Amino acid sequence: MKHPLSPLAILWLSTAPMMAGAQVLDLDEITVLAGQSDTELSRTGASVEVLAQDDIDDAPRDTATALSLLPGITLSQNGGTGATSTLRIRGLGSKYIAVRVDGIDVSDPSSTQTSFNFGGLINSGIGRIEVLKGSQSAIHGSEAVGGVIDISSRRSDKLGFSASVTAEAGSYGTKLGAATLSNVTEDGEVTLNVSRIDTDGFSSRDSDTEADGFNQTDLRLTARHAVTDRLTLGMAGLYSDGTLEFDRSTTDPSGEIEQTRKGARVFAEYAGDVIDHEFSVQSFTNDRLDAGSFFTNRFVGKRDKVDYTGHAVLNSRTDLSFGAEWSGESARLDTARYDTSEAAAFAELQYAASDALDVSLALRQDEHEDFGGRTSGRVALAWRITEDTTLRAVAGTGFRAPSLYELYGPYGNAGLMAETSETYELSLERRFANDGMIKATLFNTAIDNLIDYSFVTSSYDQVPGVTRTHGLELTGRTPLSGAVDLFGSYTLTDTRTPGGGRLARTPKHDLLIGLSGETDWGLRGEISVNHIMDRPDDGFPSQAMPDYTVVHVGTSYAVTDDAELYLRIENLTDETYQTAAGYNQSGRAAYFGVRASF
Repeated sequence: MKHPLSPLAILWLSTAPMMAGAQVLDLDEITVLAGQSDTELSRTGASVEVLAQDDIDDAPRDTATALSLLPGITLSQNGGTGATSTLRIRGLGSKYIAVRVDGIDVSDPSSTQTSFNFGGLINSGIGRIEVLKGSQSAIHGSEAVGGVIDISSRRSDKLGFSASVTAEAGSYGTKLGAATLSNVTEDGEVTLNVSRIDTDGFSSRDSDTEADGFNQTDLRLTARHAVTDRLTLGMAGLYSDGTLEFDRSTTDPSGEIEQTRKGARVFAEYAGDVIDHEFSVQSFTNDRLDAGSFFTNRFVGKRDKVDYTGHAVLNSRTDLSFGAEWSGESARLDTARYDTSEAAAFAELQYAASDALDVSLALRQDEHEDFGGRTSGRVALAWRITEDTTLRAVAGTGFRAPSLYELYGPYGNAGLMAETSETYELSLERRFANDGMIKATLFNTAIDNLIDYSFVTSSYDQVPGVTRTHGLELTGRTPLSGAVDLFGSYTLTDTRTPGGGRLARTPKHDLLIGLSGETDWGLRGEISVNHIMDRPDDGFPSQAMPDYTVVHVGTSYAVTDDAELYLRIENLTDETYQTAAGYNQSGRAAYFGVRASF
């Protein structure tokens, strides 16, 4: 099904850079993910996507949907807002993606595979998202074979007390309210983000029409204070409590899950004469209750973590970061409890070989309680061939430790070893005087000893052979006029299992094209068209997954300098499609809201 751009382009001729246009980055901007220390984007060899607060405000409400519009990222979802949602980076699913919220590791140790479910995460209260693609185990440890997603809560940059509020209502009986309260002084800051969403939803399965609702309350608190010129103390805390209705089967629509997440992190930073130090302690718990399940009813995953990082400037061209961490994980499945621990030491050398060439060498040694040691490494370089042209290259190794469920659950195998991986990446980026850009990235990841469920042994087992995912990402943006930009991206992802099959729910072709812009009288907006092609069969029994096209539109109008009205239409053309076989996706949905700051 094709959707011509021209009438919509005319309708939205006054549109502003939003989420999908966020590919043009300020190269002096700092990334906190690409290495052990903060690094300018122009000086890292890694592939990093950044969504700033304005991009997030104007994106689709569900964070997973917003992220899926970035190149190389796809989404499968078992229904609407709140339903189980799996992101894939270059074909590798959530079990290969490390997720941090304000520095807190929020992956769930009680999940089948240690991973984060994006289903309940909405954009309210989020100020910045960084996505680091490719194997990053040498920097971030296990679960970072596919990449890392770092989420930072909204903060204020204004001295004194400030507040912002958002109110939204729309399709499927959806109501959303959010507030950010901040107090910033010369010595520190404290910010509280609060949000509440209620939606009647729609049926998660295509076997009935009974609506499956979702409600959730989120709180996030961040603070930091400079005690002296050298010592800074800080903390982050998060809490969410929600209830999701779902269809337990094609004949039983009565499912309901209650989920509570809570976590905290405290840290101290000390600026020494030679070495800067950071020490932190964190704890996170994910508690899920499925009271009507015929199998396990209660899943409680817990993680405690302690880490230290030191940073030293060795000379004008060389920085050294080093440190160590310890983490302990536990999973309680009803009355059964399993636990494990892991310790690691790491180092990264960042060397400016010349004014145009930066090289990073990282090494990490992990010692796991159950399967022993694992060494990971990464080499990354950024070569600024000219002022406007940059070549980047990365080679790295990684690993994924088997989850507690895979090791000790009802279908567990205590003899499992870690999956190991190799990743190679090469990209070329060209920027133009008119603020346009184009970027091409080749990527290849090979995973050995992949862990999967075996129907032969009725347990988890290692898959002999190598699983591969490789492909190409293209990204571009160019101004069409002083008010309108054309942007787009295309990702080719080819996946192969040792048996010659494809990795589940990964499209081979992912094409996005759109227009964005703004006027000088306060109107801004965006339209994006996302076309997904060539997906493997899915479901039980297996069924073909057709191509589909989804159009998202959004606009906002600044009533005053401190207040704006906005309208967002998701799935404008009312496309009927599924990202997971048998599970519905939203039809055309409109949401109207107001944002104000004080």
